[in-house]
Amino acid sequence: MTTKMLVVAGLGVAALLSGCDQAGVKLSTSAGGPHVIAASDIEAGRYVVLVGGCNDCHTPQYAMTGGARPPESEWLKGSSEGHSGPWGTSYGKNLRLTVAGHSEDEWGQLLSTGASLPPMPWPSVRAMSEADKRAVYRYIKSLPGDPGQPSPAPLQPGVTPRAQVAPAA
Repeated sequence: MTTKMLVVAGLGVAALLSGCDQAGVKLSTSAGGPHVIAASDIEAGRYVVLVGGCNDCHTPQYAMTGGARPPESEWLKGSSEGHSGPWGTSYGKNLRLTVAGHSEDEWGQLLSTGASLPPMPWPSVRAMSEADKRAVYRYIKSLPGDPGQPSPAPLQPGVTPRAQVAPAA
């Protein structure tokens, strides 16, 4: 997608949302490009995580329960729920550990240049504004509790994942 198309798409979304105030979240179209504005960067980051579908892959049971589980204190710890396709099987990384290992500037650079296996939506992530990337970083850093363990390594095509035992409810 060209820069011009991204700007036009961003302005279209901005026009649609210009009057919206969903849970105190708004969209700005300032000189830095479209980005979320909320009461705090942490709330803006939480909103981006929610609407960006980050929990669908990076939080176990989230997608399967329609977001009912796990509690927010357990979000983004990575998942052993595999995503299989012609690339093999990939797992949603533990974003808490990723953030812990990077400065805010490094995180922004990672999201601007990153590439990995599907289903990670890198073109969408790279299109995020710098402000939204920083807000997501700050939100993840704010999450309480143990950061969890690394997710399983991806599997090559043809390798069958071991059965995972579902955590107790």
